[in-house]
Amino acid sequence: MSAGGYSLRATVIESLLTAKRPDVPPRVVLRNTAAVVLPLGIGLATGHPAVGLGIAAGALDTMFSDQPGPYRQRMWQLFLASLAAGLASLLGFLIGDQLVPMLIATAAFGFFGGLLVVFGVDIARVGMTSMILLVVTAASPTTLIGALSGAGLIFAGGLLLAMFSVAAWPLQRYRPERHALAAVYRGLSSLARQQAHDDADVPALTEAMTMLQHTLLGRHHARGRAMEAFCVLLELAERIRLELTAMAELRANPTVHAMFRGDAARVLAAIADALEEGESPQQAERALQTLQASENALLGRNGSNESLGVHIHALSGQLAAAVRNANWAGSRGELRASAAETPLPTALRGDSALSTLRANLTPHSVAFRHAVRSAVCLSAALLVARQLGLPHGYWLPMTAAIVLRPDFAATFNFGLLRVVGTILGLILTTALLHISPHEPWAHLALMAVLCMAFRYLATAHYGIAVAALTGTVVILLSFEGVNSSDAVMDRVINTALGSGMALLAYVLWPTWERGRARAALADMLDAYAGYLHALSRPDRRDSHREARTAARTARSNAQASLDRMRAEPATPAHLLDLANALFANGNRLARTAMTLEALLDDREPLPEQTEISAFVEHTAAALHAIAIALRDSQSPADLPDLRALQRSLASLLAMAEDRHTADLLGRISDRLVDNVNTLAHIVGRGERQKSAATA
Repeated sequence: MSAGGYSLRATVIESLLTAKRPDVPPRVVLRNTAAVVLPLGIGLATGHPAVGLGIAAGALDTMFSDQPGPYRQRMWQLFLASLAAGLASLLGFLIGDQLVPMLIATAAFGFFGGLLVVFGVDIARVGMTSMILLVVTAASPTTLIGALSGAGLIFAGGLLLAMFSVAAWPLQRYRPERHALAAVYRGLSSLARQQAHDDADVPALTEAMTMLQHTLLGRHHARGRAMEAFCVLLELAERIRLELTAMAELRANPTVHAMFRGDAARVLAAIADALEEGESPQQAERALQTLQASENALLGRNGSNESLGVHIHALSGQLAAAVRNANWAGSRGELRASAAETPLPTALRGDSALSTLRANLTPHSVAFRHAVRSAVCLSAALLVARQLGLPHGYWLPMTAAIVLRPDFAATFNFGLLRVVGTILGLILTTALLHISPHEPWAHLALMAVLCMAFRYLATAHYGIAVAALTGTVVILLSFEGVNSSDAVMDRVINTALGSGMALLAYVLWPTWERGRARAALADMLDAYAGYLHALSRPDRRDSHREARTAARTARSNAQASLDRMRAEPATPAHLLDLANALFANGNRLARTAMTLEALLDDREPLPEQTEISAFVEHTAAALHAIAIALRDSQSPADLPDLRALQRSLASLLAMAEDRHTADLLGRISDRLVDNVNTLAHIVGRGERQKSAATA
């Protein structure tokens, strides 16, 4: 889609034709499918198909809570999803035939399930699962004994899927941590191959490093002795990225630069391979030897006096440390000394869950508005289905629960693909069942294939995945006696109505991203100002890392906000231009700050350290003022004259004995002034364009 405007036709075409690369490992696909198919197969073989159906349904509904991460985190999420599914099912079985209690229940589950988006996508899935199970089981009300039995089977299905998910825990205790580290080091290898970064900031690397922070330092992190090596590798990854960024910003001696970065890329790729396989990094050691030989040959005796040589020597040492620690990053790391507790950095540490929920109980909160929409939409969908007496009417509220998302673009895409996928799925399943043998085992095998396709393709193309899911559900229900060819049109109508109601609920009370983009971009600039403020105090190294992590998180949030705004209709062109320009120039500022941090760590003490710290503090204050102006929709005013301050600093640096470091600092300070002044100009220009557009 064009960044310059919204087109409904282009959006529809893009939604239907765009596919991502599948990112679900085959082992996850197989274990999830096994948790669904095996209970049903055993139930059919032993003459207890209802038991198998209940367990299979529970596993199918909790499938998407099986997400990457530490085993402890995965187990906790799957348990929550199973418990929510069991409780929602119990309530649905008990009061499904009572309209008023069911409307109250759907409103409550819709509101609190929707509010869970404040805790992220994984926990939000728990809320969506509970909504789905509530309305699906309400279609089959039963006695207390029957309700307890049915809900127990669904809960057991979720626990079975959890057992399959963590079965390798004793054998591969640190596999998630190793793979998260491998993703980061592979991203660093790609970064090393780039000679100049400019705006290509390797988004995958940023996302991988954020995920690694949570994996290693979150509250569900492992506590074995190998964690020492993992945390050392995490810190080294941060330092390596800083050095690579600083080298690219220098633009000095292109030949030496290119050759050394190529050697570094090979070392980093070999480290990633060793981490992924859990093997000793022998290939990385050989690549490191080649890099060290190149280091001596390229720089020679006087290389250490060159500005580029400083970063090359520092990067070489960090790569050597990474290779050493990669040898212990796994079960063999248990041989190392016991690791100390690793707290989550302050920048990532959140308040209690109750405090988070309480803070979002306001109409100004995106999560609150989504929760209200979910409550009203789910209850309205149930009421419409019951009042109209729609056959298989539970598909209507179920679709509304699945499709309704906190933002317009996702709601529209999921609704469109849900309808198209359902139609394709019903046609495909009807055809496959017609040509396949009319035997339970043949249908079970076909269901397994469709279930695997659904799990594998869900993140690649939702429409195709829904087609496979529809087939899976149709065959699953056929074992309960529901004719697969019956009510095909009823399901299509219910799906279309549910998607339409979800989109209508969003349009009637929207949360347009264009109303929040300024705040997200201002938060990003504020985080960059905090990073600069931390760098103005070179003696507090720990605060550098935390401020850098906070800046990365704020940048990711701003990127997500910008992407959502691009996908919304009627986004003002001047606002989109402002957001694009701020984001691109904010990236340049972040790279300049990272170059400064690399220099602070490599050269200690710096020439004119007091004056440099004062200058960086003034720069941080100016950036903070720009963020305030952006948030308040005003032009920046009363900013310090950074250019005059930089000239004064340059005059002092000209008298320093360490000429190479002084020259580096002069160039970095010049870029900082240019970055901040450019951001101030963009914000001021954006306000003028806004005034002209509304005049």
